[in-house]
Amino acid sequence: MRHRIAVIGGGPAGLTFARVLHRHDHPVTVLERDPAPDARPPGGTLDLHENLGQVALDKAGLLAEFQALSRPEGQAMRILDTDGTVLRDWQPRPNDLANPEIDRGQLRDLLLAPLDVQWGRGVTEVQPGTRNGVLVRFADGRQETYDLVVGADGAWSRVRRAVSSATPHYTGITLVETSLDDVDTRHPDLARLIGDGSVAVYGANRALVAQRNSGGHVKVYARFRAPLDWHTDPDRHLGLNRRAGLDLADVEAMRSSLLALYDGWAAPVLDLLRHGTAFVHRPLHVLPVSHTWAHVPGVTLLGDAAHLMPPLGVGANLAMLEGAELAEAVATATGDLDETVRAFEEQMWARAGRWAEITAAGLERLVSPDPTEALAVFDEVQPS
Repeated sequence: MRHRIAVIGGGPAGLTFARVLHRHDHPVTVLERDPAPDARPPGGTLDLHENLGQVALDKAGLLAEFQALSRPEGQAMRILDTDGTVLRDWQPRPNDLANPEIDRGQLRDLLLAPLDVQWGRGVTEVQPGTRNGVLVRFADGRQETYDLVVGADGAWSRVRRAVSSATPHYTGITLVETSLDDVDTRHPDLARLIGDGSVAVYGANRALVAQRNSGGHVKVYARFRAPLDWHTDPDRHLGLNRRAGLDLADVEAMRSSLLALYDGWAAPVLDLLRHGTAFVHRPLHVLPVSHTWAHVPGVTLLGDAAHLMPPLGVGANLAMLEGAELAEAVATATGDLDETVRAFEEQMWARAGRWAEITAAGLERLVSPDPTEALAVFDEVQPS
């Protein structure tokens, strides 16, 4: 039986779901609010785990293509003290394919290739239980019905409202992202500092992480504990000695404020901020660790829409695996579609709940009053 299925959201979760259904010759409609694939920057790099994201790509028939695009050398990780002393320098073993990196844009294009995505289709409401199925209302006034609507529309999901009243809450930790381009030519000293993968520096309640992407592009992330509105009074909240509020769109004001926040750290580390381009403010939000909902026929969620957790290398992996598993279950189901989705949700909740606990605890230790906690986290997960 061919059900009318729509997935809302063209990120890793939604595209993996659609790609696996496509492999099983099952029609699916992909609805994405962005007007085009390149409408906004795709984001940084992802490490796809061999037991999570790579399993999903295998189910989609894309594992070999992923391996040709990915960067196993990107698994390298270096940790510095705030004075620049190298504390750890992990290098991947030869032929180590446990967690190779791939740029989000490359992954998106890999998944997109044969799919027919309806771009510019912003969803305003999903209403289950109508006579003709699940009703989807669009920002342009149109509406359509489906047998199954899968919400893969991220942290601030519109689809989530159809099954749950939960909303993301602030973790108390903010991230500010900046970038370096053509780093090997323009900033060779920083290129050597970062190496083939990532470099991280941990201080009391703050951290700096730089991660190499492909093509000489580097993403830099400043993470620190602060109230959600810290920028309205940075002197009171962070002791930055600014009399007025901070305009988050003012590049130079953001740069000088971050340099003040990390004052005293080694000069090469601060150069990651000095040479950054635009600064993007990303306060970290999460859903409750054990987020579940009473099953609603015809609607379900994947990825961040279902279990938003700290960005510690697991979220996209889980989202892709969930998309692949749900697609396989739907495509091969011989019984009731609703029971198939219900069984998937039970499995998803149990696994996501475990990872949500792990990542919540990890974030607390990585941005901690005691920087040795961050080092201990990596010692626990890195091979000796």
